[in-house]
Amino acid sequence: MSVFASAAQRIEAELQPDPDWWRGAVIYQIYPRSFQDSNGDGIGDLAGIRQRLPYIANLGADAIWISPFFTSPMKDFGYDVSDYKGVDPMFGSLEDFRVLVDDAHHHGLKVMIDLVISHTSDQHPWFAESRSNRENHKADWYVWADPKPDGSPPNNWLSIFGGSAWEWDTNRRQYYMHNFLTSQPDLNFHNPEVQDALLNVVRFWLELGVDGFRLDTINFYFHSQTLKDNPPLPPEVRNASIAPEVNPYNYQDHLYDKSQPENIEFLKRFRAVLDEFPATAAVGEVGDAQRGLEILAQYTAGNDRIHMCYSFDFLAPDPITADKVRTVIEEFEREAPDGWSCWAFSNHDVVRHATRWGAYERDPERYLKVVAALLFTMRGSVCIYQGEELGLPEADIGYEDLQDPYGIRFWPKFKGRDGARTPMVWASNLLNGGFSTGKPWLPVPDIHRAMAVDTQIGREGSIYEFYRDFLEFRHEYQVLSKGGIRFVDAPEDVVAFLREDGDVTLLCAFNLGHGEVEFSPGMKVARLENVPLDGEVDGGKIKLKALGGFIGRVKSH
Repeated sequence: MSVFASAAQRIEAELQPDPDWWRGAVIYQIYPRSFQDSNGDGIGDLAGIRQRLPYIANLGADAIWISPFFTSPMKDFGYDVSDYKGVDPMFGSLEDFRVLVDDAHHHGLKVMIDLVISHTSDQHPWFAESRSNRENHKADWYVWADPKPDGSPPNNWLSIFGGSAWEWDTNRRQYYMHNFLTSQPDLNFHNPEVQDALLNVVRFWLELGVDGFRLDTINFYFHSQTLKDNPPLPPEVRNASIAPEVNPYNYQDHLYDKSQPENIEFLKRFRAVLDEFPATAAVGEVGDAQRGLEILAQYTAGNDRIHMCYSFDFLAPDPITADKVRTVIEEFEREAPDGWSCWAFSNHDVVRHATRWGAYERDPERYLKVVAALLFTMRGSVCIYQGEELGLPEADIGYEDLQDPYGIRFWPKFKGRDGARTPMVWASNLLNGGFSTGKPWLPVPDIHRAMAVDTQIGREGSIYEFYRDFLEFRHEYQVLSKGGIRFVDAPEDVVAFLREDGDVTLLCAFNLGHGEVEFSPGMKVARLENVPLDGEVDGGKIKLKALGGFIGRVKSH
């Protein structure tokens, strides 16, 4: 009887979802407008995503993150939601989404969706009621404030998209706050009813089977009710990681319009809802140029807040360096010893790192491979942005083709985000790279078509095959997903660290420079043969070619 009981327990354990799946997961970000169009209207959709799930599974990702597909007027392409429980018809239907989730699970992929709850569209019914007068039930659901005696905005807060963060409303004769477009009013999280309504949205999608969320602008939820002016930021410490240099948003120290302490309690409420559903998780986007890692640490501390967050440290314009990698990760480990980060080098909001870091100036394929290997071995989870695995550079979009209001506002010094949002390229010999049979919403550059999926799958040495091989290698070694990290002193251009888990310790070393390097790590190391890197160990020294890497197992004796 005990034999049968233990067998039943083993089967039950195998069928139980892993509540820790997110820790070290590789998450593939899909920008739905640009991934795959199934009906020829030039815009990607949920059915198109379903069509490409085998590709993502074959690459070796653990989960997909789908950028917003909710009902929206699309002023900010889905990041302005008018119905949190609806699918915009351009993407399909709620039933299409249900089938997509089932298919993803069949392919072994978790499904995370982009939840945009710091603000809504001005066409959301909540806002329509809130702005109607000052006495309605939802009058306090958004951030409203009286003007100064001279009629000017309540304070000096600025919008990321340019200009004041305040817009005048003639019905209420008050200003409402918007951190982004004027058509994206900010919700008032100080109102418990707002929190309840948003947590109801969270539960709705969890009940539909999603495995988690990416939380847009997670530190923007609360504002200071004092409405104090933000102080100026000295020019020497201005940071363009959140907004381009031409944007005066960088001129302020954003002490009062975001990143407020009240957010911690809301995140605990949010986590409590997720904990009602086994094996769900969330990753938050922390947008703060001055205190990003500190906030990330606060939000991921313990087991009752957010599971993981990412900041903009590796999404900033300045190139990645060995010193920066060590500084950022060691600071995070120091600030949040029990926290968890999710690292990314590219996403839909920033210039693709192939261009941003100047990879195409010298040996682009080798450069992109070594930084990918670095990304896949750092402690934390990982986000890959669609097309990154092909080495796609930023597309050069002419003003006449621009769609992004951000780029239109700051053209030509800042061209916006369209260059990172062009359609995915599947086939080099098909119209629009196989994305659509109709005219795409953004043009497909010829340089991208030449790098399409069909030119790289099965081709030895391609960037795609490197990603696939490395993710297969990563899955073989749990230490790379869940182990600790400890840095090793190395030459200037070399990032070197140990990944440790139980009795397994791996030494990872990456040369981000353009000259050969050798160094002694001070320990005995045996090179792993199944890793797609060309570094060697000889006489106790690690030898790295230019833009090369090495991973070896540390010997205990």
